[in-house]
Amino acid sequence: MQLSPSSDTEDIVALLAPRLAHFAGVARTEHVTRAAHEMRVPQSTLSRAMARLEHDLGVDLFARHGRTVSLTPAGRTFLTSVERALDGIERAVEEVRADADPATGKVAFGFLHTMGSETVPGLIRAFRADHPRVRFTLVQNYGEAMLERMRAGELDLCLTSPVPDAPDLVARRLDEQKLRLVVPVDHRLASRRRVRLAEAAEETFVTLEPGYGLRRITDDLCREVGFRPRIAFEGEEAETLRGLVAAGLGVALLPPPAVARPGVVELAVTAPRAVREIGVAWVEGRVDTAPVAAFKRFLLARRGRLLPE
Repeated sequence: MQLSPSSDTEDIVALLAPRLAHFAGVARTEHVTRAAHEMRVPQSTLSRAMARLEHDLGVDLFARHGRTVSLTPAGRTFLTSVERALDGIERAVEEVRADADPATGKVAFGFLHTMGSETVPGLIRAFRADHPRVRFTLVQNYGEAMLERMRAGELDLCLTSPVPDAPDLVARRLDEQKLRLVVPVDHRLASRRRVRLAEAAEETFVTLEPGYGLRRITDDLCREVGFRPRIAFEGEEAETLRGLVAAGLGVALLPPPAVARPGVVELAVTAPRAVREIGVAWVEGRVDTAPVAAFKRFLLARRGRLLPE
């Protein structure tokens, strides 16, 4: 039945898509028999497909001249868009095949900002020792944002903290990282090597913004020892917080820096146990490409030794 002007676009596309390559083949050869031979389909099948395509569109795409055909003005207009669509499909097929190639494919990998300067570069360097041509798309963000991008199909895997617990995700704990109380060099606690978190109850804190895993851990640890931290500044990046501490604007609970920063002293926290768990997560049921599966195995094999010493 001919499509009406009110037909949904999705219905039209579903109906026409299988016939586009056949149409382009006939248009290129201007001969149904030759096109059928090149595309390895019966001539009768191809002839019926072209007649049905014209019927569904409600326009004549070909002028018939015995065994040959030529495009009508409408056919030429249609061919331009069809060739563009087929080229796009071909490029898409090549791209997804390239991304899934075991040797040269791509992994979309998300991780916390605090793991970007040392941990993740070290992991990728070690992985590429055995997979030298695998490509990576790297995304730094806070935990919840990464999980949402992973659910949306933009990421294959992510390193995050805390380790998520959600029915649509699979998560595995890989390691833990001790947190330090970071204070200015002229702070009353700066001469100490260790401190109980309760000793900072009257301090002003600088922290990451709500929604960040480290902020949640900071709030929970402070609550555990009986106080709510007084927040002076909130940020998005741990090294910015260290700069604020160095400027004397507060104290912070942070993981160890990749490189020691002047102006601050980092104190071990003896009570409560101040650590953050690091885990890898992926979407339940999603089929991995070969490079993603290889990188996942690599990460899981590094349980307990993910982080630099």
